[in-house]
Amino acid sequence: MSAPDGSPVGAERSIGQLFASATTEMSALVHDEIALAKVQLKRDVKRGAMGGVAFIVAATVLIFSLPMLSFALAYGINAWTGGHNGDGGWNLAWCFLLSFAGSLLLAGLLGAIGAVFAKKAKKGKGPQKVASSVKETAGVLQNAKPHPRQVTPGDRVPEAIEAVARSSS
Repeated sequence: MSAPDGSPVGAERSIGQLFASATTEMSALVHDEIALAKVQLKRDVKRGAMGGVAFIVAATVLIFSLPMLSFALAYGINAWTGGHNGDGGWNLAWCFLLSFAGSLLLAGLLGAIGAVFAKKAKKGKGPQKVASSVKETAGVLQNAKPHPRQVTPGDRVPEAIEAVARSSS
């Protein structure tokens, strides 16, 4: 088993190796967070598209069904109220109006379904969830303190590390 930088687990690593490992891990975390944001954004767009499709279907039903459905329904109402046997029944104009009201009711129902999908897409909190997760991760990393470890004879002494730090600044 080995660490992300290829060194064996449990082996002492230099500060440079630890920093490189931490940088690699942070980069992988950022890439994973971006991938998560993309997935959540796609889900929200899909919901919005479903709402849009429902609105289009509602408009299509209203446009194409009105002429045929209205005629069929109006003549059906007229026949049902007694117009077929010569008794007169309801006035044909009222029958057509009732047929139109039924079409409007259907279009309103489909429009309400589209509004529900659009509201769900608008409420989607995918990117906000990812942003708060990234902020939380950054906060944890800023407050992280290194674990104390025992100095072994093979380790660099703190004076040597300080000398390198002074010489590079």
